[in-house]
Amino acid sequence: MWLALKGMEFKKIAGYFAKANYLWVFIASIFGILAYWFRAIRWNLLLEPMGYQISNSNSFWTISFGYLMNLTIPRSGELARATALFGVEKVPVEKSFGTIILERVIDLICMVGFLGLTLIFKYKAFLAFYSYITEEKGKTATTTSNSTIYIFGGILILAAILFFIFRKKLEQFSIYQKVLNFAKGIVDGLTSIFKMKQKVKFIAYSLAIWICYYLAAYLVCFSLPETSQFTFADGFFIIVVGTLGMMVPASGGIGAFHLALKFGIMALFLSMGKNPEEGGEVGLSYAFISHTMQLVIMLVLGAVSIPILTKARNAAVKNQKN
Repeated sequence: MWLALKGMEFKKIAGYFAKANYLWVFIASIFGILAYWFRAIRWNLLLEPMGYQISNSNSFWTISFGYLMNLTIPRSGELARATALFGVEKVPVEKSFGTIILERVIDLICMVGFLGLTLIFKYKAFLAFYSYITEEKGKTATTTSNSTIYIFGGILILAAILFFIFRKKLEQFSIYQKVLNFAKGIVDGLTSIFKMKQKVKFIAYSLAIWICYYLAAYLVCFSLPETSQFTFADGFFIIVVGTLGMMVPASGGIGAFHLALKFGIMALFLSMGKNPEEGGEVGLSYAFISHTMQLVIMLVLGAVSIPILTKARNAAVKNQKN
């Protein structure tokens, strides 16, 4: 966040907030919530080949709970989501976790599709964005980051070697079988897409999710006069840049999302022949409005999910006893 705010005057940013049209933010938030619902239905399609038919409602609220947990510890939401689903639907954690990993792969493919559209329609803006990012990375990069990667990679290689050397002895411990079963469950979840009967529906819901993401990002542009003239192609660029920011392992993308959009809209302004410094101010203002909208959705739906999932879990326990 410090990098995003570096060199910015808060009074100027506050000025953009004051003249924003929040009706567009409200409309964008509807598509943000719709993306949750389509994701819930799509998750059900992934679980069905493994013999689990869950309610779309429980799927929706466990997803909401997972996003809420992401605000505490980065990427903890995936495991929290799988654990919450087990509480209400008794789907083994390892199998649902495998489908969540598969979802991330599918989402990455969809994001690559948007990246392709961005490269076609906004090639100059993307090059400008890349130059901004690499320049900033050069200013802040340290040798420590590289050495950390080498150390981590060395530890993984050493662990793999030790595993194969002592594998026979490890088989004597009960925990080894538990870990093995957990890994098999994840593989079952990952491969569920090949056993899916409703592939067309799955593709349709995947497209619906990303169309909602696109509209949630693009419609916010109309809330600010400076971005209200952005085209559909500019929307492709914004969603790619914003997604890249959210992929950084930070709680809820705080800071990383803002920095990415600051540089992204700077690049758009530069490609349009406008002042890139003004683009940075506009980009940061857009990022605060868009991210706050996402944050409110996460907090509200996440907070509501807790009593609903608690009630559903208690009902599941009661039914199991009976």
